[in-house]
Amino acid sequence: MIKAAILTLSDKGSKGEREDTSGATIEKLVKNIDAEIISYEILPDEKALIKKKLLSLCEKADLVLTTGGTGVSPRDITPDATKEIIEYEVPGIAEAMRFESLKKTPYAMISRAVAGVRGKTLIINLPGSPKAVQENLSVILPVLAHAIEKIKGSTVDCADHRH
Repeated sequence: MIKAAILTLSDKGSKGEREDTSGATIEKLVKNIDAEIISYEILPDEKALIKKKLLSLCEKADLVLTTGGTGVSPRDITPDATKEIIEYEVPGIAEAMRFESLKKTPYAMISRAVAGVRGKTLIINLPGSPKAVQENLSVILPVLAHAIEKIKGSTVDCADHRH
């Protein structure tokens, strides 16, 4: 079973001024890949706090899914915090999410979402809206279990996972 963590990044959400429906959408969708949610938190858009929390989650989670702060607004710093703590990016994941979103909105072009690995943990930045979370996560869900197996050192070939 995959140990997953959800981290919602929202100034308003962290103050209780906005309901976190995006995190709830992630929680519902990851059940489709046999994941157990081991952590679910809401933090404000503060880089130092985000980095500290990501580092702590990497010690216990196989998968960290963030939601919020992936655009170009001054407070959108989730990708920056993520880049500062990951060891390497997995650009195809973010590219696939943007590609799928572009079919629905041209605003997908301004997403700065990042996917990357630290240690044995895959971190993926998702957008902040529940609809966008649903669209983005649905595209990448089919590869997450295999990606996590590979990150943990599995030697099973990718071809053996195809249907």
